[in-house]
Parts: sequence; C-alpha cells; structure tokens
Amino acid sequence: MSDDANSGTRDRLLAEAVGLREAGEREEARTRLLALAAQHPGDAEVAYQTAWAHDVLGLEAEAVPFYERALDDTAAPRLGEEDRRGALLGLGSTYRVLGRYDQAVTTLRRGTEEFPEDAALRTFLAMALFNIGRHEESTRLLLGVVAATSDDPYVRRYRRAIEYYAGNLDETV
Repeated sequence: MSDDANSGTRDRLLAEAVGLREAGEREEARTRLLALAAQHPGDAEVAYQTAWAHDVLGLEAEAVPFYERALDDTAAPRLGEEDRRGALLGLGSTYRVLGRYDQAVTTLRRGTEEFPEDAALRTFLAMALFNIGRHEESTRLLLGVVAATSDDPYVRRYRRAIEYYAGNLDETV
C-alpha cells in the first residue's frame, strides 16, 4: 500500500476513534486508538488522542506515556499548536493527579511559556504550585487569571487593584 493510502487509512481510523470518544463510546475509542498507536508509534497526533482516551476513562497512569510520546520533539509530524497546548495541559494535569507534582510544575510551566495567554494552563500550574507548597506564587497566578478573565462586574470594577495585589500580596499600609 502506498504512503498516501496508509495516510488516508490512518486519518480515517483516527477520525472514527475520536468520533467514538466524543459520542461517549470511550472504551471502544480507547481500544481502537491503542491499535492505531501500535501501528503508528511515532505519530504525535495518534499518541495525543490515545492519551486523551485514557484520561477521560480515569486511566491517568496509562495516559502518561502517550502524552510524553505526543510531546516528544523528535515525533514526526509534530503536534499542531492547539493539540500541543492540550497535550501540555493534559500531561501536566495528569502528573498532578498522580501526585507527581514537580513534573506537573515543569510541564505546566513549559506550557505557560509556550502559550502565555492560556489561562487554563496558568490555572493548572497554580494548582500544582499549591501542591508543592508554593502558595504565594499559586495565589498570584490565580489572581492574575481572575483579573484578566472575569466577566463579573464587581471583579472588573476592582481589576486594577486585584492585578496590583497579585504582585504585592504581602503589602500592608
């Protein structure tokens, strides 16, 4: 079979598996993605979707190697920007859930460096920082997210003060 035919089959099978996951057929999606990942071990997108399929089933430990493979810079082709963002958040969050807090912080910090505008990555980083006892940095990040993203009229009214105190939590009169 030609590379184009293999690529078309891979694309079709991947789309079907993702569709199953989105339709709530999570176990069937996982089964199909595991088979596809075995056929395409260096494929970052297949690895990412396989990680996601494990994550939604609460199989975080099994998701980790697939997330790591998806984020491997030697993978060809590499993940697109949105999938990379999702994989960094997914892996960081998964590390945190598994109690691997230092790895969570490292991964989520990498995500916030690559995608500084992503409030979800900053929020998950704040949670991981809390877990390692970095409460001040965690609170600063969360206050920054609240100030930048809240539509609450009262938060918006005090946005400048919240942003200021995010960087000056210990300040008193």
